[in-house]
Amino acid sequence: MATLYKIHPENPQARTIDQVVAELRNGAVMLYPTDTVYAIGCDLNSKSGVQRVRQLKQLANDKPLTFLCPSLSDIAQYAIVTDQAYRMMRSLVPGPYTFLLPATKLVPKLVMSPKRKTTGIRVPDHPVCQALLKALGNPIISTSAHVPVEDETIPLKVRDPENLSLPELFDSMDRIVDLIVDTGQEPAQAVSTILDFTSDEPAIVRKGLGWEAAAEWSLE
Repeated sequence: MATLYKIHPENPQARTIDQVVAELRNGAVMLYPTDTVYAIGCDLNSKSGVQRVRQLKQLANDKPLTFLCPSLSDIAQYAIVTDQAYRMMRSLVPGPYTFLLPATKLVPKLVMSPKRKTTGIRVPDHPVCQALLKALGNPIISTSAHVPVEDETIPLKVRDPENLSLPELFDSMDRIVDLIVDTGQEPAQAVSTILDFTSDEPAIVRKGLGWEAAAEWSLE
């Protein structure tokens, strides 16, 4: 069974945050809230954690994983950001946006797309995410809490986590992750907007929360 950590959604308790961070540093995989949907995540620099996330999501190694950074300046460590991309990103972060960018050498190979050498990065507008990121000192993997259900031991309700109540979501993930972060708030019902900055012509490749604000920059 997963360890449950109750954390205040607006004023995260430092002691509890430190407990979660200690587990992440030891390779734990967690279920946690973001400013979009609940996500499955781990320390970006934990190879065993990243491998477990891939196994849970049944993702091949050539499928990139999105991760969270606390600020735009942190993104610049892990991705190549053009002036055009920076201007747009500065107006949108923190918020419900995933930015596809060329990766730097700081991004582990197990996380990025090996052929394109690109990565997806978010700066979440969520106090608990921000507290975890600052305490950990590393980015955190963020992939939606959707797990394939070919394994009969995994509850079928996991098939569509966006339609679950918080207790149902926790019950369905209890045997899958090591720890669960509970803020007492119901999960959001929409995914992030994905903006692709890997080519000369930036584009919106998925419309999610906040896509209207991104569209004001005439990216289609």
